[in-house]
Amino acid sequence: MELDYDRLVALRKQSAAWRLLTAGNAALMLSFFNKVFVEQGARSIAGTELVERLDDELFALNERLGQGAFPKSAKAYLDDWSAPENGWLRKYYPPDSDEPHYDATSAVEKAIAWVRSLEERTFVGTESRLNTIFDLLRQMTFGTETDPEARLAELTRRRHEIDQEIARVGAGEVDVLDSAALRDRYQQVTATAYGLLADFREVEANFRGLDRDLRSKIAAWDGAKGELLDEVLGSRESIAESDQGRTFQAFYDFLLAPSRQDELKVLLAEVEAMEAIGEPDPRMRRMPRDWLEAAERTQTTVRQLSDQLRRFLDDQVRSEDRRVLELVRGIESQALALRDVPGVGLVAEIDAAAPAIALPMERPLYAPVVKTPIDSTGIQVGDEEFAADALFEAVYVDPARLAAAVHHVLDSRTQVSLTETLREHPLEQGLAELVAYFALPDDGFTTVFDDHRQEEIAWIGEDDVQQVATVPVVTFARTSPGIAWASSLKEGR
Repeated sequence: MELDYDRLVALRKQSAAWRLLTAGNAALMLSFFNKVFVEQGARSIAGTELVERLDDELFALNERLGQGAFPKSAKAYLDDWSAPENGWLRKYYPPDSDEPHYDATSAVEKAIAWVRSLEERTFVGTESRLNTIFDLLRQMTFGTETDPEARLAELTRRRHEIDQEIARVGAGEVDVLDSAALRDRYQQVTATAYGLLADFREVEANFRGLDRDLRSKIAAWDGAKGELLDEVLGSRESIAESDQGRTFQAFYDFLLAPSRQDELKVLLAEVEAMEAIGEPDPRMRRMPRDWLEAAERTQTTVRQLSDQLRRFLDDQVRSEDRRVLELVRGIESQALALRDVPGVGLVAEIDAAAPAIALPMERPLYAPVVKTPIDSTGIQVGDEEFAADALFEAVYVDPARLAAAVHHVLDSRTQVSLTETLREHPLEQGLAELVAYFALPDDGFTTVFDDHRQEEIAWIGEDDVQQVATVPVVTFARTSPGIAWASSLKEGR
């Protein structure tokens, strides 16, 4: 970015981070924000909890600096810091909650990072950053190379370097990083880790900005509904396919891999055990967890924005639907007014009262058949002498007999219910026979089920005990005039 005079003047007026640094209570805000949102890694705090923590901070400062140092209440300070003209805290209401929550904005992260850069460092490493520059440049040039020969040459060079290093290690020549190199690299690791965590707030804010622009476009849209849907879907896709969206998703997928998480924990533990780096940064131990929480929060924000956008678009569509209904009512009123006018024909013919719509997405998904595992272990040889009566007591229902019964009842009518059929041909085999009526294979009649109505069917079971089953209303309808043939066979006519 070019830092000319006009650009700096505009940035001073527009940048929330600049306003924070020049505010009268900048020291209070920076120290409190750093303690709560940076060092402790909080991403969202309830209003009552944040008021209590700020009240304790104000009480300690007033005791040390005098009662007039910070005269306002904690809630008043939070209201000022979250005001739209300041933009240092984001005040919002989470779903299913009537209590406001607070989160620091990306401007707070930038201001704290700049203040941290003002502190003098006892050790400034440069070697690791130079190596990082070379590595990134190599990745860029190699990643965009399309010539296979050039790629093979680069891979051959890498293999040659690795072979040389293997030979040196095999000969006992092991290059070990000294304490300065270790401190240099650890300093860069911590700075990059903190910077990456701070970037999540800016990524989340950018997603919100893209969503606001899209809402403004929807609110001012005056074209067709189909064009609006194309625009909305294309814009949502552009958010996901933007540079920020792609890099964020790549980082999220990379960090969610279990192997990467385990490797990161092992590497951090080994580095913290090195004496050369001195006292390790205590927050680096929980940095992977903070990354995951921040990334998940950003993902949740994107999902919530998508849901809110869908509801916003539904409201727009309902508004258009109401306008369509008004036009339909106007047409109906005109038709009623012209109904009795001589010579005006208002007759129209349609094939059906409503169109038959079958959407491909309404089809159920394929459900694979679950195979029951058969365990053949522990099988013992049985006794040859055993009672085999149970093998011959299975109930078999003859579907031909049941179909003939339906044909007999349908002989003199076009349709008949299951209750009427059972009145002339009572159940002989109980529930098994009743279930068989539901799946009779026959070309002479069709079986129609009415799931909205139910009826009770009773029969006398074993031991003269009455059994009752509640089933949907079933109707057998004749499909051809030659159905009486099967009934005649049954009656012997």
